[in-house]
Amino acid sequence: MTILSKMRTAALLLSGTVLISSLASARPMTPEDLATLKRMGSVSVSPDEKWAVFDVTETDPDSYERTSALYLLDLETVDAVPTRILDKAGKSEHSPSFAPDGSLYYLSDASGSEQLWHANMATGIVLEKPAQTSELKADIAGFKLSPTGGKIALWGDIARDCPTFGCDKSGNRAEPGPGTGREYDELFVRHWSSWETPGNYSRIFAFDLKNGKIAGEGAALDGDLIGDSPSKPFGGGEEIAWVPGDEGVVFTLRTADQNEPKSTNLDIYATGANGQYTTNFTTENEATDTLPAFSSDGEWLAWAAMERPRYEADRLVVKLRKKGTSEANAIALTKDWDRSVGSIVWTRDNKNLIVTAQEVLDHPAFAVDVETGNVTRLTAGGNVGSTIPLKDGSLIYTMNSLQAPTDLYRRAANGSVRQLTNINGDELEAIDKVDIQRFDFTGADGEQVWGQILKPQGVTDKLPMAFLVHGGPQGSFGNSWSTRWNPKVMASQGYAVVTIDFHGSAGYGQEFTDSINKDWGGKPLEDLKRGYEAALKIDRQIDGERACALGGSYGGYMMNWIAGNWPDRFDCLVNHAGIFDLRSFAFSTEELWFDQWDHGGPWWKRADPEKWNPINHIDNWKTPTLFIHGEKDFRIPYTQSIMPFTYAQEQNIPSKLLVFPDENHWVLKGKNSLQWHQSVFDWLNKWTAEDAQESEE
Repeated sequence: MTILSKMRTAALLLSGTVLISSLASARPMTPEDLATLKRMGSVSVSPDEKWAVFDVTETDPDSYERTSALYLLDLETVDAVPTRILDKAGKSEHSPSFAPDGSLYYLSDASGSEQLWHANMATGIVLEKPAQTSELKADIAGFKLSPTGGKIALWGDIARDCPTFGCDKSGNRAEPGPGTGREYDELFVRHWSSWETPGNYSRIFAFDLKNGKIAGEGAALDGDLIGDSPSKPFGGGEEIAWVPGDEGVVFTLRTADQNEPKSTNLDIYATGANGQYTTNFTTENEATDTLPAFSSDGEWLAWAAMERPRYEADRLVVKLRKKGTSEANAIALTKDWDRSVGSIVWTRDNKNLIVTAQEVLDHPAFAVDVETGNVTRLTAGGNVGSTIPLKDGSLIYTMNSLQAPTDLYRRAANGSVRQLTNINGDELEAIDKVDIQRFDFTGADGEQVWGQILKPQGVTDKLPMAFLVHGGPQGSFGNSWSTRWNPKVMASQGYAVVTIDFHGSAGYGQEFTDSINKDWGGKPLEDLKRGYEAALKIDRQIDGERACALGGSYGGYMMNWIAGNWPDRFDCLVNHAGIFDLRSFAFSTEELWFDQWDHGGPWWKRADPEKWNPINHIDNWKTPTLFIHGEKDFRIPYTQSIMPFTYAQEQNIPSKLLVFPDENHWVLKGKNSLQWHQSVFDWLNKWTAEDAQESEE
């Protein structure tokens, strides 16, 4: 029984049937809810702007197997209910995209592999049975239709020496045979969650579309380039854009060579639809260039660019380049706006760009005037994802928050906002909301730092604290929904959840983000200490003497750092995929640019490499700790949890180790999510329960 359920039971016994009746319609959120709530994905709007289609991932509540389906929404009818379409039992349909003629393309595994499908539609009705439009040897990872609908760009993992979209051989040079051994002569060896397959890359091919079907063998668009496009591990269609008129494609690619693990030099390349004349548009910039987007008349190319090579958290500035001009003549449109853009879309009249960016605990949409660079915030609180501008000046967008997963919204030209979908409406109606309070305080160097407090509603007793530390470290525990580290489900167990956006977090200007560089255990720890005290002063319901801290990735590093440098504060720690030894991490992680930038170069060239290394402070350790890791985590290898667990066991510090053999840096599978939460909540309850405090005394 959770802390909150105990509180509720006591309240019910004291208050009688009236309170029982009032609480019957709602309950605290559970880990099962988090794993099974529907998840909205990509969205497409029809050319006449009357319809929207989006995919939704659904989880079976018994098996926790997941499939995705397509839903159609009438945009002209207020309070319209989405209709499920093109459904094949046990199969998934996703990534919908309307063609200029109003028909619909999407991906499905209905044939046993991920292939392209097509459905003719009119007035929101599927006119005939959907047809499979591709029978390619390789799985299709994604696609993008050309502006006229006459061509399509497809991408997937394909051998570099394969002239077509898939060949019989994988092209993996690391497996020469005859045995099972892998051989490498340059980095990467591993990336994110997979062993590298040199000779095999994410590649784009362009095809003609005729009568709803792809025609011919297609043309590879990478020319003489060697690398992944979209980039791995997280790149997608936002890195690819058709030139208006179907003349060609621009795409983002980082050269795959021995320097790749130390390079953030993503460049934007342009090529004809036949794959000829590949040109680098951003050769002068050795940092990241990405998110290409053409104005509808083809006169301007917008993209986002960083300035500092090898720094993945540098500010992404919107740039504009007029057709026929050089890179040197590009305009840095948002150079005076101290925010980093996350997406770029042109409005229909080409007068504004719609971008998203982190902004003090929120991730709103903004309009950027292409003439002046003036920025106007369009949405209030929440985390905006996809944005689709319409002809009438309105904006279709996806958004989630701390209270609810992603839904679809429409902002009218006059600024009024209407929620279009409520895909988890019944489920959320049965779940209690949580109280959320933002607060700020004076942190390290006398600077303003922000935090949040989340609590279950309707509880008057003292609440133990769950003190969450976000990863990144250049991230934020902001007003967004997470299917992994979800503050709402944690608060629903009867905890006051406190989050702090310490120095290094995003959304407060680039200088604030940069301030964690070579200072991992300095200003951030000071902010956390001050934030902890500030939360107790602001909310007297929080019991600071019953508190556990939790963190993943950098947050896990901070758990190890807290164990040695703030050892008397917390009753327990939960450390997910945290760095224990910076030295061994420097020699075993894959994206070397991250570690080398944040800590001042390769290990052997750092001025004081041991300064912020948690392993050097283990003599102070005494806090009970739960360590969690995925075996497929190649960002922070799982030995970083085995080492501190070994030490804790040797020192008789109460500790547990939870290892997922089929997860990477994140826990993604349904049943594994349940196990993660059950283990975490059992650990928190054990060390924050009042009887546990009494036994310690």
